[in-house]
Amino acid sequence: MTAQLTFISKTGAAIAEVFDDLAQLRIAVFRDYPYLYEGSVDYEKGYLQTYLQSERSFLFAVYDGDQMVGASTCIPLADETAEVRKPFEDAGFDIGSICYFGESILLPAYRGMGLGNRFFDEREAHARSFKDFEICCFCSVDRGEHHPLKPADYRPNDAFWLKRGYKREAVLQSVMEWPDLGEAVYTPKTMIFWTKRLND
Repeated sequence: MTAQLTFISKTGAAIAEVFDDLAQLRIAVFRDYPYLYEGSVDYEKGYLQTYLQSERSFLFAVYDGDQMVGASTCIPLADETAEVRKPFEDAGFDIGSICYFGESILLPAYRGMGLGNRFFDEREAHARSFKDFEICCFCSVDRGEHHPLKPADYRPNDAFWLKRGYKREAVLQSVMEWPDLGEAVYTPKTMIFWTKRLND
């Protein structure tokens, strides 16, 4: 790890310029519990297309030399996939007023440096810049209390998210599919949303 980190931001189709870096980082970080993501370039390419097609999508990333070591994204919820939109549509939300936060990922060696807060600051600022977003949201995977691969020292990010002003919305749930470690088939995972009003 070098002392000099650099930061970049990209929007819309320009995110494709760092696709390989982002894909490698996502695969590396999401192998850990609770995501346990086996990782595939095909999955990453499909995931990224949603962001490339949205003019108001946003990536903020941190590099150590030539390596992307952290990244976060956001996108208008209206531009997200059906499984992400559906819980909010079913609950009667105005989809156009919500900004969805995608990943917030960081290699272990770079944690505890305040970058997690920086990721939220940057995404919330991006959402506020458009004036029409009232709510920010993201989702986290629910693996239950007794998953066999849950590390004994695992600590969820709930306390950090609560401190940032987000609240867990148990009634807002979706299902996403990806292959778990060591598996080739896609299996469903329960995702629970967290929300925050931008002006609170």
